[in-house]
Amino acid sequence: MTIGVYPGTFDPLTVAHLAVADAAYAHLGLHRLDLAISRAALGKTHLDTSSIDGRVEAIVAATADRPWLAVVIVDSQLIVDVSHGYDVVVMGADKWAQILDPQWYGGDAVARDDAVARLPRVAVAPRVGHDVPAELLLAIPDGFEHVSATAVRAGRAEWAASWTSQEVTS
Repeated sequence: MTIGVYPGTFDPLTVAHLAVADAAYAHLGLHRLDLAISRAALGKTHLDTSSIDGRVEAIVAATADRPWLAVVIVDSQLIVDVSHGYDVVVMGADKWAQILDPQWYGGDAVARDDAVARLPRVAVAPRVGHDVPAELLLAIPDGFEHVSATAVRAGRAEWAASWTSQEVTS
């Protein structure tokens, strides 16, 4: 069984998150994909643990039609630690850029390189403003590369996923 993990805060879950999850499931031969929410998300000081239960509840409601999609809560912050034991790690290009930034490893490029080398298979969805190496590209339908949870929190409600969302196709 091939199991993938898609780490994120999902604050809130967006239609792009669903498009990425659907593409990963359809194109990577996954049997299950876990959306992993960290109790202490790296670089997300606006979040606290009190919001986790609400996010999990909203995700479960919005993804009830995807029996292959699960939500897990993790204590790890670095993607290399969150993805340990999984076959595939799925992310957006913005997260890939963060993984490559030595800042998240105490400024140590050697530690960064070690972490990258320990990742399972990597699949990266395009995101506006970020490059994706061709060998890591996870193709998603056009238009989703512009969607962000930040924009949803700022009022772009049409990008929010909800239990009434139509299934996203890839």
